[in-house]
Amino acid sequence: MKHSDVAIRSAFAGLVAISMLSVAGKAAAAETEKCAGIVKAGKNDCGTSKSSCAGSVKADRDSEAWILLPKGTCERIAGGTITVSANAHPGGKK
Repeated sequence: MKHSDVAIRSAFAGLVAISMLSVAGKAAAAETEKCAGIVKAGKNDCGTSKSSCAGSVKADRDSEAWILLPKGTCERIAGGTITVSANAHPGGKK
């Protein structure tokens, strides 16, 4: 087998693998929710109206600080609420 054949087949296999990972990542994101009010100080996943990004919340159980959890988990945790706040994204308050 020629070196060019091996290179082409390797590149094609890489493209297939990347596309499969992309699909799996989108499916995983669809199966999570942003759960607020249960996060320990410095352990939030990202933005609130008071902080810019991950790990920046100063107090435990901040009502805006959130973490991603598997869908259906947040409502089972005492004090947890699902957030749809416009500030709940990288960068926080605009």
